[in-house]
This record gives sequence, structure tokens and C-alpha cells, in this order.
Amino acid sequence: MCSVQGIFSGGIFQKKLWLWLFLMAFLSPLGIILPERFNAQDAWGEWGIDAVDKLLGFIPEGMKKTADLWVAPIPDYSFGGENAALATNIVSYIISGLVGIFITSLVMIIIATLLFRHEK
Repeated sequence: MCSVQGIFSGGIFQKKLWLWLFLMAFLSPLGIILPERFNAQDAWGEWGIDAVDKLLGFIPEGMKKTADLWVAPIPDYSFGGENAALATNIVSYIISGLVGIFITSLVMIIIATLLFRHEK
């Protein structure tokens, strides 16, 4: 038998999962620290339309159509804007990761509640 409470609490698996999620949130600033340290450009895969156009020489049609569909809750993962200090960006990345974990967990709890609401 499953329950919402059983899915999100207790158990070794759940504890390890939460540990890994929080560890990943705290390691996420490596995506900005390493490129800056090695004088590289943006973190891999974090390109906007302009960067893709520069890299490929064109913007894929699907990307053009959906580029404005989603607006991130914390743009560029930063509270200080593009020219913020590295320390501000590091803290912003960690908070963004924790917000993402919270939102994803909330959505999963809602889905689990709907799926298992008749189960006792």
C-alpha cells in the first residue's frame, strides 16, 4: 500500500534522495564558477537564443516558436542581474536550486495526493 506520507517520508531511499537533491542544489554554482575560472563562456546548455544563433549560425524553428513560452521565476538564476558579484550569483544559484526542489516536491505531493486519495 502506498500513501502520500509514505512516499515522501521515512525510508532509506527517501533520505538518500533528499540528501542528493540538496547536495546537487549546493553544487549547482559550479556551473558558473568553472567557466569563470577557466575563462570559458556560458555554462554548457544555458544558452539563450542569441548564443545559439552565434554558435550555430541560425536559430532552430522550434526554439524560435517556444522561446517566449516560459519565463523563469528567477531569470538567469540571479537576484543581482547580469553584472552581479560572483558571491551573489553563487547564493542565487543555490536558492534557485532549493526553490526548484520545493516546487517539484509540491507538484509531486499534489499528484500523489490525487492518485492515492481513495486509498486508506
